[in-house]
This record gives sequence, C-alpha cells and structure tokens, in this order.
Amino acid sequence: MSLSRRTLLKSAAGLVSNLVPVPGLTLRAFATSTPDRPLLIVVHLRGGADGLNLVSPATDPVFIAARSTDLRVAIDGPDAGYALANGPDPKTEFRLHAAAGGLAELYGDGQLAIIHAAGLTDSTRSHFVATDMIERGVADARGLTRIHDGWLTRYLAHNHTTDIAAVSAAGSVSGELLGHAAALAVPDLSAGLAPSGGSQAREVLTRLYSSGNDVFAAAGRDALGAMATIDSHVPRDGKGAVIGYQPEPGSAYDSAAEFGRPLKALAQIIKMDLGLEVATVDIGGWDTHEYQPGRFKGIVQRLSNGLAAFWNDVQRYHDRMVIVTVSEFGRRLRSNRSNGTDHGRANVMMVLGGQVQGGRFHGGWPGLTPDKLDEGVDLAVVTDYRQVLIEVLGCGTKKPVAGIFPGYAYPGELGIFGA
Repeated sequence: MSLSRRTLLKSAAGLVSNLVPVPGLTLRAFATSTPDRPLLIVVHLRGGADGLNLVSPATDPVFIAARSTDLRVAIDGPDAGYALANGPDPKTEFRLHAAAGGLAELYGDGQLAIIHAAGLTDSTRSHFVATDMIERGVADARGLTRIHDGWLTRYLAHNHTTDIAAVSAAGSVSGELLGHAAALAVPDLSAGLAPSGGSQAREVLTRLYSSGNDVFAAAGRDALGAMATIDSHVPRDGKGAVIGYQPEPGSAYDSAAEFGRPLKALAQIIKMDLGLEVATVDIGGWDTHEYQPGRFKGIVQRLSNGLAAFWNDVQRYHDRMVIVTVSEFGRRLRSNRSNGTDHGRANVMMVLGGQVQGGRFHGGWPGLTPDKLDEGVDLAVVTDYRQVLIEVLGCGTKKPVAGIFPGYAYPGELGIFGA
C-alpha cells in the first residue's frame, strides 16, 4: 500500500502533536534515572468521581438521609465497606467502598493517605472547563486565558534532568504536560513501540524529520529518538518477537481489566531506568448520572485492583515514588431520581507512596449540614487541590517549587509527608 503525501503529513502531524513518536531514529544517548529523583504519577479519575461514594462519612445522619444505601458505603451487612482509622471528624466513621480492598490494604499498611473535601474552589460544573483548570493548575476560568501550559510542564521546566522525563500512559499526552515538547504518549508496550504504517511509515518519517532546523522538526527527531530508545529496551526473542512482560508476584493486572494495560506499560518503562520523572494515567467512566451502584462498583474495583497491582510491581521504586489521584469535581450530596448523582464540588484525593504518612486523613472536613454545604447542595472544598499537589511535588522536602501554580499562595503543609 502506498502512502499519499497528504495522508503521511496528516499522520506525522498527529504523531508529533500528540507526541507519540516512531522508532527508527536514535539521535543521542538518553540519561538514566538517578535514585534520588522523585517519581510522580498522576492518576485521573475522569468524569467527576463520586468521592462521597468512594470514601463515605458512613455514620453521618445527614448523609444517610440524603442517599439510598447503595449510593453510600454500608457499615454492616454483606456490602459493608472498609472502616478507616484516623478520620477527619471524630464523631463520624469514614469507610472505603466495599470494592476497594486493595486500597484498604494500602491504607492499613500506612502507605495511602486520604484528603477529603478537596478540589477546585471554582463553581463550574463543566467537565471540560474543570478538567482544563486542574490540568493547567489554575483556580478559575480567567486563569485559562493567562496560563497556556500544564502544571507538570512548568514543574519539569524547573526540575527535570533527563530526556525521557515525562510519559502519559494513554493514547495522547495529558493536559498537565501541555507544552512539554518531549512528553510521550505510550498506552501499551505489548507489541513494542512501533509506528502505524509499518516500515514504510517509519522510513518516511525518519527522512521527514532528519533535516530541518525548525521547532517542529526538532520535536519530531526527539520523539523518534525517545521512542526508539524505549522500544530497544522491550525484550524480544531471537526472531524479534516481543517477549510478554512478567510482572512481580502479586501484580494481577488482569483484575483491573482495561485499566491494567496502561499501568503495566508504565511499570515496564519505570523499570527500564531511562530517567522517567513524571507520568499520567487515566481511568474513565465516573460520570454516573444514572444507575450508579453497579457501574460505580466496577470502576472502583478496577481502580483499586490496578493501583494495588502496580504498587506491588514497582516495589524497588517505592521510596521515591508518589502517586496522586485527581478528578475534575465531586458529585452532589443528594442522589437524583435516576439512582445516580449529578455534578458537585469537593471530592476526595488520595496519595500513595513510600514516604507518605498514610493510614490517616489529612486536611479538614466541613460537615454536611445545610449551613456547611456549598450553595446548599454540595460538599464544600476545604483543601484547594493545588495545596495537595505542591506538597506532592515537594515529596516531603518542605521546599515548594515557586512558579508552578501562579497566583496561588501556598498556605503550608498538610502533613502528607510528616510534620
């Protein structure tokens, strides 16, 4: 099959704009990782996860009155959730969803911390606007007109020391990495990292980017080289066929269904020791306006099983690894008539890491009485999501990096990494 010039250029532009590079060109040696560099992984719960269903104030009488049993975590019976010690309100017992056994074990082991009532303080209920705000690290829609890159891009501009520093384990690069020309999108490594179109496309793309002094050509060469480097570290047999990845014992990625695939690819890249410093991975399906109970249980199970499998698979990186979950907003306190929940405000964030002061909640809890609700209907934001991210970026060093979140006055530590 021949490739038309129009088709080729369209494909090439898509590859570079999404930064999914093609092997076939190795331009330079890439720096390897250093053991003292933190490794940050951002997990997106896309769609607006119901944090009150994931981590419920299970004994709060207002919460019990606001929702049916299957839209909150039960305290007894066959579907009882996992009791969580050290909650933010001594009068209320908080429980983790019954499908989140892996997360409950990590919490019990002191490796997982929970920050409830966290998120954007802006009143938007738009998935797109809220997602853009969080990915760019701003507080309101006005910030979107001033800030045109992602907060991870700004972090790497200050701190990154390697060439393969940023990966999105997805089909396209996450918005947090907007503007980072060297970021890669790597959704899967089961067949290596090869271009669509085979050897013909690889050869043409190599020629296309091999000459030229513009930014586009330079980005293409870097992308091609980075992809070639990753592909060269994928093990193959004597005939060149990819040898299936073997995770560490206890890493049952299959139990996470489709969420296991990008996590497995990410674990492989981490173990290549090519200098990865930040990564993003998505798990969607959280927009549960109707028929929430069954759908939500399945998503929680995939999230919990996937993170537990991944954590077991990358044990030797625990001391410098931090995983943080984000979602664009939470859901309403009261369920709707379709046995679901509508767009709300505050949510729950989780932080997992070897240096995390886990097994406890961090930050405050506003309560659910009518006078405490945002606009009278939503869990109010007590902790700005940026406060969590700044602490995560510092990874316990107590040295916030200036300029990552312009205009935000950091109020101090939450204690996620100790006092």
